[in-house]
Amino acid sequence: MENVTGWVRVAVLALLWGSGFLWIKLALTGLSPVHLTLVRCALGALTLLVLALATRQRLPRDRRTWGRLVIAAFFCNALPFALFGIGERTVDSGIAGVMNATTPLWSLLIGVLLGTERRLGPARLLGLVLGFGGVLVIFAPWRQSGLLSAGALALLAAGLSYAIAFAYMARKLPPGDTPLALSAAQLTTATALTALALPVSTTAPHLNLTALAAVTILGVFGTGITFYLNYRVLTDEGPTAAATVGYLLPVVSVALGALVLGEPLTPRVVGGMVIVLAAVALTRWPAQAKAPASSPGSLATPKCLAIPPVGGKWPKSLP
Repeated sequence: MENVTGWVRVAVLALLWGSGFLWIKLALTGLSPVHLTLVRCALGALTLLVLALATRQRLPRDRRTWGRLVIAAFFCNALPFALFGIGERTVDSGIAGVMNATTPLWSLLIGVLLGTERRLGPARLLGLVLGFGGVLVIFAPWRQSGLLSAGALALLAAGLSYAIAFAYMARKLPPGDTPLALSAAQLTTATALTALALPVSTTAPHLNLTALAAVTILGVFGTGITFYLNYRVLTDEGPTAAATVGYLLPVVSVALGALVLGEPLTPRVVGGMVIVLAAVALTRWPAQAKAPASSPGSLATPKCLAIPPVGGKWPKSLP
């Protein structure tokens, strides 16, 4: 990045994505996780539909693509968005941001289990072990005051869900020339899937201005506009600049949680976050050197439209 505009774009993107966990926490003051997910997906889809229309990108027309979008939307949007809502009912927003950063670790683990990651190497293996060790440091299940809970497990499951989505989308959903339209279609599908879950939601919404404002910002800016900004950063500045966003994301989420919500900034949380980020860097190092644009375990999630895991590549085989 040689220009001020590039740095500003990266800073804004990191702030918007990193603040997503704060908006989730605030939206939960009036919405259940299911209602939060529904509104978020709907607003994100609407935002991207407008952007796609403005750029003259058309939605997919074949049934095969829409069928694949159902699976992608479930694992990359509907399920993890709901899991983050469930998790943040009992876990701090800053910790949720750090747990989101574990997605590349899950992606690597899946690759090892499926046999697609054949060149693990000592550095990447160390990163994998160290990363989940960092998670243990944060939750400290061996301590009575530890943070391990059902909510914490939901956050970890959200990261796993993203990783499953990456593995599927890398093979089944290449972006083509219409990334905005394809992402709009995916979020529209996620909206429909979430609507099917409304009957099982046991918590009725209790709307208030804070919740409405938070879910609106989360849907329009944190889910829709951020995709376009990430697209511009990757196109204009390159994957290295986008990677900077990913590494800033958990830092932003932890900082905002402490400053705005008064969440405790304990040495254990900070130390665990540093360990997880260092571990992700270890797992990504060989891949960054050899295949900067093709790893299904990418650290960014443009088509997923999720709050991205740490990093910032846009794989050719992913959204």
